[in-house]
Amino acid sequence: MAELRPPVDALGEALHFLRMSGTFYCRSELTAPWGLDLPATEGSLMFHVVTTGQCWLEVDGVEARLLQPGTFALVPHGAGHRLVHERGGPARKLEELSEELVSERYSILRHGGGGAPTTLICGAVRLDHPAARHLMSLLPGIILVEPSNSPRMDWLQSTLRFMAAEAQELRPGGETVITRLADVLVVQALREWMAQDSQAKSGWLGALQDPDVGRALALIHREPTRPWTVASLASSVAMSRSAFSARFTQRVGEPPMHYLARWRMYVAHSALKDERPGLGELATRMGYQSEAAFSRAFKRFMGVSPGAVRKTGSPTLRA
Repeated sequence: MAELRPPVDALGEALHFLRMSGTFYCRSELTAPWGLDLPATEGSLMFHVVTTGQCWLEVDGVEARLLQPGTFALVPHGAGHRLVHERGGPARKLEELSEELVSERYSILRHGGGGAPTTLICGAVRLDHPAARHLMSLLPGIILVEPSNSPRMDWLQSTLRFMAAEAQELRPGGETVITRLADVLVVQALREWMAQDSQAKSGWLGALQDPDVGRALALIHREPTRPWTVASLASSVAMSRSAFSARFTQRVGEPPMHYLARWRMYVAHSALKDERPGLGELATRMGYQSEAAFSRAFKRFMGVSPGAVRKTGSPTLRA
């Protein structure tokens, strides 16, 4: 009897790496005419929720989108963008406007000419894990989750209303509540986009959803330091070595062992940033015979030396 393999949610496991940090929130109370020009934030994504009124979201190279109450908007690439009360209207640079700093991570912005009101909750979220940045690089310039009559979207609207209430009152613990809600909303927005957009069916994202290649990717993600070979990965998904290697390469865009080496460097980067282990210790953990070989591989994949990451903890990563 063939061995029954438990189901694997490789895509869900990949979304686990969207651990967010350095979150900053702003409640914007705006009156027409108004416009905000937001700067680029490298290594971050921004989200916007309209609680009253409406506005246009403009990102260079992407069709402008109208945001209304109940719409959750993501700008995944950290690109500079504009929020304006009318399409193509003028916008003031955010740094030129004064904000009321409520705490280290929360501010209130009031701006505009005294006309029709619009209220927004905006957040800037930093993504430190290289795998999360890789995922973000595959996304379109804007992702919208809009109000729907679908019962499965009811909870999303309830969550947005809850976030709006917390932002309005900012009770004790409110920042923590908003942070947790933002984590859930970002992941849900990505799930909705992946379910509906054909872009999510190809490349790395498509490979994660492939029954066999996705399982192999999940195994690599779970146990990156295990001494995997093409043969052992192929066996784990009940495929021949040659068929597995060809399918993996076709779906992922690189051979299994090259992907494994890249993922190990992602794991090493996180360890260097969070744990600060010795390079020799980390090289052994990642399966390298010498610190020099590990350092060469790390720099080849990450574009920066492991010593620099260990020293500063926050290098600029190559896409």
